[in-house]
Formats: sequence, structure tokens, C-alpha cells
Amino acid sequence: MEPVRQDGRALALRFQARFLAARPLGSLPWADLEQKLKNSDSLFLLDILQKTILHPLSMKYPPSVKYRRCFLAELIKKHESTAAEPLDELYEALADTLFKEESTHCYKSYLLPTGESITLSETVAIISQGTTGLVTWDAALYLAEWAIENSTVLNNRTVLELGSGIGLTGIVISKACNPKAYIFSDYHQCVLEQLKENIYLNGFVLESEDMNCTKMQSRDQTAKRVGFQGPKVAVAELDWESVTQEQLWELHPDVVIAADVVYDPEVTLSLIGVLQKLSASKANGKNPEIYIAFTIRNPDTYHLFQTELGKVGIGWHVIPTEKKNLFPYDTHSDITILQLLL
Repeated sequence: MEPVRQDGRALALRFQARFLAARPLGSLPWADLEQKLKNSDSLFLLDILQKTILHPLSMKYPPSVKYRRCFLAELIKKHESTAAEPLDELYEALADTLFKEESTHCYKSYLLPTGESITLSETVAIISQGTTGLVTWDAALYLAEWAIENSTVLNNRTVLELGSGIGLTGIVISKACNPKAYIFSDYHQCVLEQLKENIYLNGFVLESEDMNCTKMQSRDQTAKRVGFQGPKVAVAELDWESVTQEQLWELHPDVVIAADVVYDPEVTLSLIGVLQKLSASKANGKNPEIYIAFTIRNPDTYHLFQTELGKVGIGWHVIPTEKKNLFPYDTHSDITILQLLL
């Protein structure tokens, strides 16, 4: 019986990770659940309910109303297919969502191997206010996973992230990889505001420093977590078109990372310009280490990036990685991490 219980627990945890992160419902392991219900008591569904809808993170920072409603409807459908007695808890949870108003924002939460969690506020729409930067993309999850597995690269170092979006990768690294300092950066005003809110939401306090290419905001001291000993965290408003070599120099990055910033030819060329300037911005007499993660959606854009790197004398190689699935990204996506050689 022990292997059966372990299999059931593993299945419930798979549902938990994907539900809390509000992954597409079709990606949840429904077929495995159907098989499980053929061989076990339907009360197993209550365990899934506790690990998803009724999980403390979901209760405090819930996924969208529509997502919860559709999830519960599917869970009830699977239960009804077993011809077992109705489970009142499932219907009560569904009824509760029927009286909730939908919002333009929702929460997505991720469980870290350390036992900690992070929660992000995101827009419900993929494109909002003229930007795709208000949602989390798979390459950010993949880069965060790589960072945890290779934390020595980031330990006690100053990390600059280009195109941070709403902050997933940086918040994970700040919590799990012990950097000395972490500088988030982006340019779209709505993205910057959402980024700051997510930084606050996860217990960090922004440094108040005078940097030419940054707009820092200090958080009220009462927002500090008692005894918090995390890295220095800052947010930089960084325009790739106009940022100067001197402004990048002032940030003193030991490591530069970015996720899903190679998706459009125009953006790619702007990124190359920043990388050229970084190649002359040495911290402690060394060029910063640079790691870029991206999903290869269009091979032509990927090849353009490689070609333009060659034109400016920046080498690169693919970082060999193994998908651990610490985070629930699409394992079928073609995601790559390049280390750039300045």
C-alpha cells in the first residue's frame, strides 16, 4: 500500500504546483487522476482540494476567479464519472467562486525547494497596456530553475537582470541563491510599478540609492521583515536605447542575466547595443558573466541574435542543462540558456 500512497501524494503535489502557478488547465495531470480514481477512494479528491483551492497560499493570494471556477468544474466532472457519493466540499468550493467578481489581476505562487514560496501579482491578459511584460514567461521559470541548481554562480555577487518583467527570476534568486545585491531593471512604467509591488509582496525592501539610470524607491521601514538578512535589492529604470556605458558601469554587475528578451528583431538589436556597453563595464577588473535564457519560437530571430553577437565580437556557447521541473513550465518548449563571452 505504501507505493500507492506515495503515488497519490506525488500526483496531488503535481496538481498543487500547477494550480498555484495557474498553469493552463489542459496541462494538469487529469488523465493520471482518472486512472487514480479507478483504483482508489474518491476521497482522494479532497486531498487535491486541500492542496489547491484550500491551500493557504491560494486562500490568501488566489488565482483568477475564472481559473478556480474552471478547475473546480473539471474536478467535479472527474468525481461524477466515478459514480461515487457526491462530495459536498467540492460543490461548496465551486459555489463560493460563483459569487466572486473577476479582476484584471490575479496571483500566481511558486514553491521553492527551500520550503519557502514566492507569489506574484500578474495581469490576467497576456498583452496588457501595450506590453507583454506583465505576465511570467516560461524562460523566466527555466532560468530561475537553472539559478537554483547553479547558485554558486550567483553567491555573494552583484547581479543585474535585463528586462526583469514582473520579477519572478530575480525574486527566486534573491531568496534562494544568496547574491550580494540584485538589480532588477525594465523600462515600461506599468511593468516597473508591478515589479516593485511584487518585490514588496515577497518581503524585500528596495534600496534608496542615487544612480543615474535608476529610480529607486525606499519602502517604509515598518515593511521590513524582522531580522531579514537578504541581499540589497534595487530597481533600475533602464532604457536600452539611451543607457550609457557610464550608467552601466555605476551598477558594477558581476553577473548579468535576462530571460525571454530575444523575441523580436528590433528588441534584439537594442539588446546587442547594451551588451556591447557591458563588455566595457568591468566589475573588479573583470567583464561580467552574462547568461541569456529564451524560448526559441522563431529560429530566424535566434540566428539573428547569434549573427549580431558575432558582428560585435561577442562569443557564446549553450549551457548544458537538465530540466528538473522545480517550476511548472512547459517541458516541451525549446528553451535555451546561452553564456555570452565578452
